[in-house]
Amino acid sequence: MPWWDIPLLIALGLFAGGLAGLLGIGGGLIFAPLLLLLDFPPHQALATSSFAIVPTALSGALTHLRSGTIPQRSGLAIGLAAFGAALLFGGLAGGVSGWLLVALQTVIYVVLAFAVRVRPEQEVTSDEETEELEKKAPFLAGAGCIAGWTAGMLGLGGGLVMVPLMNGPMGVPIHAAVRLSTLAVFCSATAASLQFLHEGTGEPLTGLLLGGVAALAARWTSSRLDQFDSAFLVRLLRGLAIVLAIDSSRRALHLWLG
Repeated sequence: MPWWDIPLLIALGLFAGGLAGLLGIGGGLIFAPLLLLLDFPPHQALATSSFAIVPTALSGALTHLRSGTIPQRSGLAIGLAAFGAALLFGGLAGGVSGWLLVALQTVIYVVLAFAVRVRPEQEVTSDEETEELEKKAPFLAGAGCIAGWTAGMLGLGGGLVMVPLMNGPMGVPIHAAVRLSTLAVFCSATAASLQFLHEGTGEPLTGLLLGGVAALAARWTSSRLDQFDSAFLVRLLRGLAIVLAIDSSRRALHLWLG
C-alpha cells in the first residue's frame, strides 16, 4: 500500500468509527467503498472490511457493557443469533444474480428508512427499561437472525438492519437499539471474519489496522451516545438509508442493463 493512502485510511477510519459508535452499524458502509477505491477486488474488499468491523464494533460493545447499559439476556440473545445466522447464511449469495441481490438491498433500505422513527419520550427508570428489553429477548433474537441473513446473503451491514427493526416494529428506544446492535454487529462480523480466514480471503492485517483506528472514534462516540438527541440519531440513520437506497438502485439498474 502506498504511503500516501495512509492519511486517507486514518481520516475515513475515524469517520467510520464515529458513525459506528453513534448508530451501531459497524462501519462497513465506509470501509468497503474505501477499499474498493484503493483498488481492492470486490471479494477482497468485503472480506477485509469484515476484519475491520471486528475491532470497531468490539470497542463500542465493550464501552456499553462496562457501563451496564446492555441487559444480559437481551444482549446474549441478539448476539448469539447474529453470530449463528451469519455463519449459516454466509456464502449463499453466489447462487443469486448480482442485479437481483442489489435490488433486494434497495428494497430493504427503503423499508428501513421508513421503519425508524422518533418515539415520544417516556419517563422510565433504567430498571424499567431493562425489564422491558428482557421481555423482548426472543424477538431480539429474531432481529439478530434477520441481520445475520442480510449480512451473509446480501452483504448489508447488520446494524443498519437491526436498529430500524428494533426501533420500529419492536418499539425499542433508539439508544437501546444502538447499544444492542453494536454487540450483535461484533458477533456477526466475527463469524464472517472466521469464515473469510478459513477461505483465505481478504487481508486481515490491513483490516485490523483500519479497524483499530476506527475503534478509537467508536469508543469516543459510544461513551457519549446519551448526549445525542433521539431525533438527531433517527434523522441520521434515515438519511443514510435513503442515500444507500439511491446508490444501490443505480447499481442494480446498471447490472440489469449491462
